[in-house]
Amino acid sequence: MDQLAKALGKRIRMQRKACRLSQDALALACSIDRSYMGRIERGEMNITVEKLYRIASVLACEPASLLPPVTELQTG
Repeated sequence: MDQLAKALGKRIRMQRKACRLSQDALALACSIDRSYMGRIERGEMNITVEKLYRIASVLACEPASLLPPVTELQTG
């Protein structure tokens, strides 16, 4: 399901940019290593629900809004 990680990372990056935060600032606010945050945004990591909630909190959004719809993950 690396499609899921990539789609989630893309949504996190879009929301971060909408909040006008740098990747470093987001990582610091979430207590996540900045290189790890980069890997999350590139879809190289599957994150825990706890990290999803931390990121959503800093980005002032609901965690569910960062999750891609199932239809976005279907290939066909």
